[in-house]
Amino acid sequence: MKTEIINTEAGDARITWHPARKARLVLAVSHGAGGGIEARDLQALAQVLPGHGVSVALVEQPWRVAGKKLAPAPKTLDVGWRGIWPAVARAGLPVISGGRSAGARVACRTAVELGAHAVLALSFPLHPPGRPEKSRAGELLGSGVPTLVVQGGNDPFGKPEEFPDGSYELVEVPYGDHGFVVPKRAAITQEDGVAIITEAVVKWSGSLG
Repeated sequence: MKTEIINTEAGDARITWHPARKARLVLAVSHGAGGGIEARDLQALAQVLPGHGVSVALVEQPWRVAGKKLAPAPKTLDVGWRGIWPAVARAGLPVISGGRSAGARVACRTAVELGAHAVLALSFPLHPPGRPEKSRAGELLGSGVPTLVVQGGNDPFGKPEEFPDGSYELVEVPYGDHGFVVPKRAAITQEDGVAIITEAVVKWSGSLG
C-alpha cells in the first residue's frame, strides 16, 4: 500500500494504492459526499481485487483531504477527478472510473472525456431520498462506456426497481441501504452483502478484457 498527494485545480487530492502483482486493469474509485475511503465497499474491493489482476486506487477528493465536512458542487468534484486522472493512468493500463454515491456521479459524468475503460457505480444516487422526480438517470445513461451499478435493495436514493432500462448492468445487494448496511434480521448477513459486491465486481472486471 502506498499513498501519494496529487495537486489538482480543486486542491490536493490523495490516492491510496493497493497494487496487483500482475495488473491488467486499474480501478480508480472515490468516496461519496458523506464519507471517505473507509467505506465498507471500497475497503473490501481494495482487499479483493488486487488478487484478480486489478490494482485499486482509493481516491480522496480535495475537500476531504482538507478536512472539510461538506462536499463542494458537482463541477468542483469533477475538477478534482480530472486532476487525479493522469496519476491513475500513468502505467498505461486501462482504467475503470469508479465511485460510490456522489463519486459514482462524477465517474459517469467524466468517463468519455477522460477515456475511462468502464465505470463502476456503487450506490448510484438516482434521486434525493423521497424525491424521485429529481432523477439523475441521465448521468448514468450517458456514461458512454461499459457500466456496472451495484445498488442496495433498500437504498433511499434509488432502489434497483426504480432504475430505468439501459445498457448498463445492475447487481442488487438485498436489504442493503445506501451504505450497503444489511439489517441484523435480514435473510443474509453483512458479510454476505459485502461478498455480493466483491464477487460481482470481480466477475464484471474479468469480462472487460
